[in-house]
Amino acid sequence: MTAGVGEPDAEAARPGAIPTPRLRRHRDTIDGYLFLAPFLAIYGLLLVYPFLKGIWISLHDWNLMAVAFDPSAKEFVGLENYVRFLWGREMTWDFAAHWQPRMLVLLAGCGAAYASITGALSRPAAAGLCLAALVLWILLGFHPGEDGRWFDRRFWPTVGNTFVFVLLTVPGVTITGLALAIGLNRETRMMAVLRTVFFTSHVLSVAVVTLIWRYMFDSNRGLFAEIAQGLGREPIVWLTSTDLAMVAIVIATIWWSTGLAMVLFLAGLQGIPGERYEAARLDGAGHWALFRHITLPGLRRTTTLVLVLQTIAHFQVFGQPHLMTQGGPNDATQTLVRHIYEAGFRDSEMGRAAAMSLFLFAIMFVFAMLQLRMSQGED
Repeated sequence: MTAGVGEPDAEAARPGAIPTPRLRRHRDTIDGYLFLAPFLAIYGLLLVYPFLKGIWISLHDWNLMAVAFDPSAKEFVGLENYVRFLWGREMTWDFAAHWQPRMLVLLAGCGAAYASITGALSRPAAAGLCLAALVLWILLGFHPGEDGRWFDRRFWPTVGNTFVFVLLTVPGVTITGLALAIGLNRETRMMAVLRTVFFTSHVLSVAVVTLIWRYMFDSNRGLFAEIAQGLGREPIVWLTSTDLAMVAIVIATIWWSTGLAMVLFLAGLQGIPGERYEAARLDGAGHWALFRHITLPGLRRTTTLVLVLQTIAHFQVFGQPHLMTQGGPNDATQTLVRHIYEAGFRDSEMGRAAAMSLFLFAIMFVFAMLQLRMSQGED
């Protein structure tokens, strides 16, 4: 008897029968989800839920101590926490505010429109410039009210300190790690010992690293002070100088982080075929030519990985400034994560701390997307 349309196949449903491709696909899908279920449950519990909870907290006036004793003590304030540190408080809009720059912006928009009419500028470009001029004209009309003020006075300087730290540390770690990897890329017992020695610093905890370098930078009995006195010079005051405190933290961080970069570069160097170097040497290539035309192109993926990993890690710097300088002197080494820590656990403003944490997450997300884009471009 022929099975009707939409009726299950009797042969496929019979015990012991070979499953059809359609049933096999469904079974594979179910097996795949069952295999992923434990990971997804743990991932959701430990990462997704705290992330969503952080978004919820950032939308409230959430005093840590008050909510701990009375869960109903929080107050929903919407985007006020974000506006407070990114924009300001009690901001008002006035048609006459900043009228000189707004007039220039308006003239620039009119100029773009006229250039589009005369054909000197394409319509899409002119429309984009006019829209940008309109947005800027509106933004320049905002100003603090009588009791208001612009953004959090400590937030943007702290963000600037964090960017300075990253811009100094990431190239230092990358260049130092590459130089060590090239110098130690030899299969000898001494090179193996040296690779272990240079990597050892990376496995130390931040407390140990800061303790070592605080002693090194001590202006009374530190190593650098002893060297300076031995040369007949005054010891340099590192950790209490607004100009040198950040430099001291950068030096300690480069020493601490170079080991991982070195190992990654060593792995990349060992992936470059030796035949390329031999052929280039037969053609008369020198050391610089080998490095420029073989080593650097061969390490492109590794360099991208090192740069992105180091950037993401050092945007989250906390332990070094917290233990070496306590964010001082005069907030010269205050970083974004330490500012978030103080807002949440010292000032009990968990809503504002959560909002700043999400701002930091946005920075991390941008660099993660940058890594994905660069990796796709190299395929």
